[in-house]
Formats: sequence, structure tokens, C-alpha cells
Amino acid sequence: MIIVMSMGAAEQEANNVRDQIRQYGLTPHDNYGTQRVVIAVLGDIAPVRDVLMSKLSAMPGIESVTSISKPYKLASRESHPDDTIIEVLGTKIGDGGLTIMAGPCAIENRDMMLETALAVAKTGATILRGGAFKPRTSPYSFQGLGVEGLRYLAEASKATGLPTITEVMEPGQVEIVAKHSDILQVGTRNMQNYSLLTAVGKAGRPVMLKRGYGATIEEWLMAAEYIVSSGNPHVILCERGIRTFETYTRNTLDLTAVPLLHHLTHLPVVVDPSHATGKRWLVKPMALAAVAAGADGIMVEVHPNPDEALSDGEQSLTFEQFEDMASALNQIHGQVRTLIKDPFTMAGPIKVVGTSRH
Repeated sequence: MIIVMSMGAAEQEANNVRDQIRQYGLTPHDNYGTQRVVIAVLGDIAPVRDVLMSKLSAMPGIESVTSISKPYKLASRESHPDDTIIEVLGTKIGDGGLTIMAGPCAIENRDMMLETALAVAKTGATILRGGAFKPRTSPYSFQGLGVEGLRYLAEASKATGLPTITEVMEPGQVEIVAKHSDILQVGTRNMQNYSLLTAVGKAGRPVMLKRGYGATIEEWLMAAEYIVSSGNPHVILCERGIRTFETYTRNTLDLTAVPLLHHLTHLPVVVDPSHATGKRWLVKPMALAAVAAGADGIMVEVHPNPDEALSDGEQSLTFEQFEDMASALNQIHGQVRTLIKDPFTMAGPIKVVGTSRH
């Protein structure tokens, strides 16, 4: 349920609405970035929906009361028609521009991280990625440098001026990762780790939520709802492929998710063609397809010498391949950026939420 207060409604009138919601054991949640007070109602509203709507409709200062059909209340476009724009260190995500997240799958050492960061910053990256904690299928594979890797990532950020993103794997890591990185990534294996989702929701950092490899769109959006309902509206959705019967590629990239998500939610959407395909020669064409489909950005893995990488070398781009891809992406984006919006469901972006580590 969404309550839109009248333009010029008194704060006391809004407080009365919040108190009325609480009387029914529900939680009022103010919508961010709107020009007037908009209050969402969270909780199991079904048993009291009719009586609450009747009570609220009779209260002064209310313009409208609307029932939301989607289970993901705060993440839905019903509750927030305007696109969410996330700003990190001057870099905007979801504003109509092209976000390119690039860097090594795993931070192997200081020199390699700095070399890669400088190379991708020079040739098109807008956000620097690098894994310090690496969840691997095999316990014998390289697991990352941990906190040492976080320090190298932060140093690379200062050297390039790029904001950073890295994965956090458990609630106990959230504080230290948030100290060294600008965006927290929740990986596919943790998409439904609800304690972690709640923890990053309280961390004060934007969060990129990767789709679980067997998750439906609704399950993915419900996971995003955990983060938003915990107090963090700065959520980016990342499509990284789902598991199907196909074995030639690492996963099956579901590009249908991009326009579908833009229809269902106000949150920005990026695509990870590296993990979707598992083959570096497929990364560029699928990145181009993602941007053509309307993705707000892409995330790719880049390494100085992919054949010697300690993690995911087969899907990592060389510096030269990344530069070539970034140039092509910007050309595609320039052609399609005005063609991909759905005029019936998408208002112009006005919401800006900012965070800064420095």
C-alpha cells in the first residue's frame, strides 16, 4: 500500500498517518527522493487491507491511497515510478549514461591490481572491480587475499579516482569491506542469504545484487526488497546468467531480464557477460547485446595476462580486448539510449542518492 500525502500537507498529518499504520502492527516507510511525502506500508497487510484503506482515506492531508499488487513493495515501479539513480564519488549509475565496471576477478597482488586499475581507467572503466574474498567451487582454488586485497583495491581507487566494488560473503565481513570499498557486491551464491542481505541493507553503502543462478525474477526482486526494507535504497541488480541444460557456456545469459526489470522496478540493471559466458571471446558480443537491450551498465573481468590468472582466466579480457570492447560499447550506447525506454511505464529519472567514502 502506498499513501501519497497532499502537496503542502503538514508534517503532523504525515505523522498521524504513520501512527495509524503502526496501530495495525505494520511499518511505515518513507519513499526517498519524491517531491511530496509518500509513505509505503510494510508487513502482512492482507488481513487489514480494507479497513486500513478506509481509515486512511478519511484522514486529512492525504491525496491518494493505492494498493500495490507486487510482493516486492519498495523495489516495485508501482511504489516508485521514477528511475533510481545512484551516485558514488561523482559516478552515476542509472542516469541514462553507461556504467562500465572492470578489473580482475581476484586481486592477486598489489602490482597486478594497480596495473589493471590504471589500464581500465584509461580506456573506459567508470567503476573498478576486484575480488578480495573469493567464493570458489573447489576448496583448493585460490580464495583471495582477504583484507590485504581490500587495501590494494582502496589504493588503486586513490590512484585512479574510480569508485570500487567488491564482494562481501558473510555478515561479519560487511564492516571491513564497507570501510575499503564504495559498493558492496552480493554474489549469486548469496542472493538468498537473508542475514547478509539485512546486514548490507544497514551498511550505508550501495549494494549490487547478483541474480542467483537458479532464481526467478520475482525471487531476485524479493531479495532486493530485503536490502531496501532494511534502510538501503541504493541497490543495483546484476544479471549474470542462469543455469540451464546448456553446457557449452558457463551459464545462459538471460537478456530478457533487462527490459523486464526496467518494467517492474526502478532499480538500475547491469549485466555480467564474463560469468554468463565463461569464454572471453563471447564477452564482447554479449556485452554489446546487453547495452542494446537497455542495460545501465556491464561488469567484466580484465587481467594483464589472463592465461596466468589465479581465478577465471578463461573469461578475463586482456587490456587490448577491454579497450576495444569499451569503445564499441560506447558506440552502441550512443545509438540506442533514446530507444530503449518504455514510455508507458518509465518516467524520467529524478531520484539521486549519494554516498562517498572519502
